[in-house]
Amino acid sequence: DVQLLESGGGTVPIGGSLTLSCTSSGWIFASSDMGWYRRGPGKACELVARINEELSIYYLDSVQGRFTISHDSAKNTMNLSMSDLKIEDTAVYYCAADWVVNWSDCPRPGYGYWGQGTQVTVSS
Repeated sequence: DVQLLESGGGTVPIGGSLTLSCTSSGWIFASSDMGWYRRGPGKACELVARINEELSIYYLDSVQGRFTISHDSAKNTMNLSMSDLKIEDTAVYYCAADWVVNWSDCPRPGYGYWGQGTQVTVSS
């Protein structure tokens, strides 16, 4: 039974930083795609960052240069380091594995593996 668990969400001021972590049981992240999605209030799901099987990295344009996705194979964890946070980064962030594509909605149980989500709130 695969389980992904996010941690590290919270409330930060504009311009602040936060690092999200995702741990896995029953799944080896390096075996397939891995990534982070978010869904802001009243907004569509966005694929924020992804590492694919070939270790190529993708970032959503609006987070390029501010967010960094990383993977620790020894600990089997995936992180998303976020800096210079903006109000529009406020969202529930989900880690995902195995079928990480531009879904129109998230999370998508049954399509890859998903965490339960962690709230990130950027306050003014």
